[in-house]
Parts: sequence; C-alpha cells; structure tokens
Amino acid sequence: MASSAVNASSVAMVSLDICSRCDFDGRVGCWIGNERGKWNKLAVAAASTKAPKFGMSISPMASSAALAETRWSSRAKFYKEVLKDAREKFTQEISFQSKDKDISLTKVLLYVASEDEAFMAFNREMDAYSLQNERRSASLLSDTLDWKCVEAMPLAGKNMSEWMAELDSIAREVEAELVPRDIGCHLVEVLDAVNLVLFKSRGFKRSSVIVDSKCSYLHSVLSSGYCSAILLSVIYIEVCRRLNLTIVGSRIGEEFLIWPQTGNPEELFKVTSGHSLFSIVNGKCVNDPKSKASDIDSNSLSGLEIATNRDIIGIALANLMRIHWKRASKANHGLMLTSPLRSVDNSDEKFKKTDASSVPLLRPQDLRLAIMASERLLILQPHNWVLRRDHGMMLYYSREYEEAVQELSICMAFAPEEEAEVLEAFVEKLHLLRIESSWKNLGHKGRLTVT
Repeated sequence: MASSAVNASSVAMVSLDICSRCDFDGRVGCWIGNERGKWNKLAVAAASTKAPKFGMSISPMASSAALAETRWSSRAKFYKEVLKDAREKFTQEISFQSKDKDISLTKVLLYVASEDEAFMAFNREMDAYSLQNERRSASLLSDTLDWKCVEAMPLAGKNMSEWMAELDSIAREVEAELVPRDIGCHLVEVLDAVNLVLFKSRGFKRSSVIVDSKCSYLHSVLSSGYCSAILLSVIYIEVCRRLNLTIVGSRIGEEFLIWPQTGNPEELFKVTSGHSLFSIVNGKCVNDPKSKASDIDSNSLSGLEIATNRDIIGIALANLMRIHWKRASKANHGLMLTSPLRSVDNSDEKFKKTDASSVPLLRPQDLRLAIMASERLLILQPHNWVLRRDHGMMLYYSREYEEAVQELSICMAFAPEEEAEVLEAFVEKLHLLRIESSWKNLGHKGRLTVT
C-alpha cells in the first residue's frame, strides 16, 4: 500500500491545483504535508524508466504495472484540466465585470457540481490504482474517457447542456398544463400550474434538514427531486424565467423566500384549500411561528431587500460548505470551525501545550470539498472577514499551516479589533506549528512544543 501510494502521489496532487501542496499518506483520499517539487522528480524517474536494449525481457507483471500507471497518470492529468476549467468558468461567469442579470444560476451551479465531481472521480481513480497495485488481478476503471471538456462531463448520466434542457422540459410541461385551462396567462393560474408540475408531477420535496450533500447539487436535485430550500428556489426561478415570469427572492433569517413580481401582492396570500400561493412556493416555514418568514405579509413584502443572482449563488455555496464541514467533522461531536480560537481566547492550558497531533482528524474528502466551496465563496465576497476566517480555519484542520497563516493574516486586516486580537494569538501558534511540520519533514525526531 505504501509503495503504491507514493507512485500515486507523483501525479495526484499536481493534478489538483487546489490540493497541489500535499502528499498522500496512504489513507484513502487523505493528503498531508508540504512537499513541493516532489512530483517532478518522481515523474521524471517514472518517465525515464525504459526496457533495457539488450536481450532481457520485461516480466508480464512489470509490464502490466507500467501500463496501469501510464493509464492512471493520463486520467489524473485529464481530471486536473477539468478541475481547472470548471473553476475558471465559474469565476468568469460570476465576474464583477458581468451584469448580475446576465449571470446564469443554472450554469454556475453546474460548474460547481462538475468541479466537485471531478475531484471525487480523481479520488476514485486513486483508490482503483492503489487496489490494482495491491491485487494484480484487480482491474482499473475504463481506459478512456469519451468526453473532452467540463461541459461534456457526465453528472449522473447527463452533461451540462442536458441538465439545462431538463429545466426547459419542465417549463414545457407547465405550458402543456396551461393549454387546456384556456385561461390565458393570469399570474395565479401560471403559479398554480408550476406548483402542480414541480410538486405533483415531478415530485420535488423541500428538505428542512440537509444530511445528504446530494441535496445541495443542482443535477442531483433535478434527478431525485429531493433538495435544499435554496436549490428548489433556483429551480422555481429558472422554470418561471422560461415562462417569461420574473421571480424574485430575499433572505429572511435562516430562510430564503421567493415570490413573483406583481402589483397585487394580496393575491399571493389569499388562502385557497387551506394554503396560500406564497406558502405553497416557500414551504412550511411561512406558517411556522418560530420562523421570521411567518411575519411576512402582503404589506411587508415590498420592503424586503431583493437578492441578486450573486447573493443566491453565495447562499447555495455557504450551504454546500456547511454540509461538507458537518460530514467532515462527524466523528468529532460538537467541533466547530472556531473552537481553537475560543481555546486561545480563554488561555486554555490544553491548547498552550500543543502540536500538530492535537489537531482533530477529519474526513479528508469532505474537508477538501468544504474548502473548495469556501474558495468559491471568497471569489464572490473577497472582503468578507468571517468567510476568510472560516476558510483559514479549515486550512488549519487540513494541516496546511502556511496557507492558514496567510488567510488568517489577511482576515485580521478586515476583522473588528477584538476579533483581530484573538486571530493574532492563534496565528502565532500556527507559525510554530508550521515550523514543527517543516522540522519533521526534514527528518528530525522529537517535537517542538508551543508555549
């Protein structure tokens, strides 16, 4: 396992720009350390290994292993390009040079899904390669990929264009539902038809508590119908846009509410068969006295701040980051991103004597996916000190101390004074952890104690 893992790492982290600072430690998808340049040496060594020119033949087992590594390296390089392409196109789509109304919610969220799926596919490739080295009879995944760009990458069996066409199909179903009614384009009837298709025909269900990350990816939601409130809102907005009906939304407490732009908001709150259109569209939170959404009526609706497309994308990414963090820290009940900061602030004795071994072990793949969501959020909101603090803390949990120091140092420039003081004390600890990590990477024994 160890030898195959070293070979795997020669391509692994270079193929992931996001994770290129790390090395594989032998566990499935777990990356630690900081060994830049290692890949080049190993890759050159692997590339320069050729059969001797004299009459000695390579054994079938060695030949098979070399072929397997070549195939794996090629696929790893390809996934590197997909990851890079997806991130670049996400960034282009939400660029501040673009008008907000021109941003495609569908396209942006599918780029997010494509990048994350490429990362997880890479990990699956790595597992298969390691297994193939352990058990020579095991086979790798298929030799070739029949798609060449991120837009053509299959997500649950369909590419980006096909998932966008799925929304077109839903809109056509709504149009077909309106035809026999012969009632023109009255707002209430259109919304009733949209609700019928989404909730009855298609079976979409809003989940108030998300435990499965699939509920936070647009293609999975379109496939299963089980989704987070924000993604159901995105689908509603996109379907109505195809029907030339503008739907707007606003963040109210922990909820995101949507409604059509209308000069007569009273009709949205008119109760028919026990429910109003507003409650059908937005779910049970509207009638929950514990939710701020229950306070909204036709009079207060016009005073709400309308969310931009960038705001909606930010909410979706924040939810995605939250669910992956929860999954990553599942084995550490009650662990919060800011827990180490509280320890510093309280001068906790346990933290005063600490080293890298005191950092909790988290699920590496989910932690990396949370970090990737955080990176995208920072592209949207680069001056949000809370987001940058949380990003730096996730890098700390990932044992990327140098990068954590950098992010938290930037955060200190934007944070309130009292928060900056806490961060400063923690960053001093991280400096020493970074030195200790470098010390061990150089082969020194023993540990440096942070005091």
